[in-house]
Amino acid sequence: MIETRDLAKRFGEVEAVRQVSFTAPDGTITGLLGPNGAGKTTTLRMIATLVVPSRGSALVDGIDCVAEPLVVRGRLGVLSDARGIYTRLTARENIAYYGALRGMTPAAVDAAIERLAELLDLRAVLDRRTDGFSQGERMKVAIARTLVHDPPNVMLDEPTNGLDVMTTRKLREVVKRLREAGKCVLFSSHVMQEVSALCDEIVIIARGAVVAHGTAESLLAASGCTNLEDAFVHLSGEAMPA
Repeated sequence: MIETRDLAKRFGEVEAVRQVSFTAPDGTITGLLGPNGAGKTTTLRMIATLVVPSRGSALVDGIDCVAEPLVVRGRLGVLSDARGIYTRLTARENIAYYGALRGMTPAAVDAAIERLAELLDLRAVLDRRTDGFSQGERMKVAIARTLVHDPPNVMLDEPTNGLDVMTTRKLREVVKRLREAGKCVLFSSHVMQEVSALCDEIVIIARGAVVAHGTAESLLAASGCTNLEDAFVHLSGEAMPA
């Protein structure tokens, strides 16, 4: 479970996040939405222990992200917006390297790679150098690195950005299987179709604070809109185009 309590972050005179509180339960896909500059990425970085909050707290499975960052990192799998892979290494070597960084034994890494190759349909490219991989293949390797230590909590930042239809469909299946396994999934996206298809709960952040939180159906009801995109625009306070 991932929780934030009155989370805030100031960079000099800029208050990037001012009041973010939500809970992402286990066995649930929680969508985190927000217009550009809303504070969404900063919020994710505070949960990931990459940025220290100015106020409030973030907790992963009840563990404070500031007090025990190494413990938190062990319970998190994070797919960030920066997902470069080592092009001189094979897909297998990329995944194994991250497993070693997580303190896994070689046997545990090998077993994890077998499991992830099946889950992500990577077996055909597992022992190829990643230089020249398609965007979809690179994304699969990045997700495998995220999941190599079988974390109970997974954060995915814009995972379908730039992917083709078939790879996007495969990724949806993977995310649903994570939910079925009882994991907490925090899913950030600008693609309303993905959010509507996957998310059990949705958190909308605007101007550094949570402005709406609920199911897609409850957000539609609260906004008076008939589709999620319009509801997001209405609830986030963004102006509709003329």
